[in-house]
Amino acid sequence: MPSRGRITPPDTIPFRAIALFLILTFGIAWGILAAFIILPETMVGLFGEITGQHPLFYLAVWAPAIAAFIVVIRWSGLEGLRRHIGRALLWRCSWHWYAFLLLGVPLVFFAGSFLKGNLSDFVFPFDTAPSFLVALVFIAIKGPIEEFGWRGLALPLLQRKMAPIWAALIIGVIWGLWHTPAFLLSGTEQSAWSFLPFFTGTIALSVIVTPLFNASRGSIFLPALFHFILINPVWPDAQPYDTYLFALVALVIVWLNRRTMFTRKNSITEVVPAGREART
Repeated sequence: MPSRGRITPPDTIPFRAIALFLILTFGIAWGILAAFIILPETMVGLFGEITGQHPLFYLAVWAPAIAAFIVVIRWSGLEGLRRHIGRALLWRCSWHWYAFLLLGVPLVFFAGSFLKGNLSDFVFPFDTAPSFLVALVFIAIKGPIEEFGWRGLALPLLQRKMAPIWAALIIGVIWGLWHTPAFLLSGTEQSAWSFLPFFTGTIALSVIVTPLFNASRGSIFLPALFHFILINPVWPDAQPYDTYLFALVALVIVWLNRRTMFTRKNSITEVVPAGREART
């Protein structure tokens, strides 16, 4: 680990670090959820029934971020971690992307519900504004935190070796498989879902968010915002049509960004951005 006060080069994290990231990401999440699957009585007796709001479930969800932070500290120290987390403050991007996030994503869910034939049954799922705001807070500190790992570390490392489209597809597959244990546990949100549409959706979403990450010069805020909007509880039930539509959206976005998706020329490959002293 770099000594205190030493100027850390911005790109000190090697490609091989992705192996440690994946071991930790799967080890933490799968270890926690596997314990509830293999030793249900013991785990429930010690920690209570596992649900989507259980502290251990949050810990499992945060596994990609925890793994990324460990990897960054291992090779770049606490200063590198500060710069890595600082990506969450990057927000500048084309207004087209903001329009897609704030308008296009909700439209997909409502269009999917229309195709499913249940749009007329849609009602706002919260009785009061405070309950809605509390739900949003819990959502914001849950799934979006994953992006410090998937997009913040895994994507830049993979883009050193391959074009963004292939990196996006690989992460999409890994991302989908990583969720598998949650589908095997009653009490989790995923236990009521079908795995195949979800798995297809993670690949499509990974493809969509990759050009957003590169266009925003490595922002973690924007992928996290995308993640947050996706899991917003106010959208109507559109499964599996929302998955089909997001797959179609992914194809359109790849076509619109074909000049950057199939070449590494403008890809973000730094996990730890350069500090001020390295840029001056």
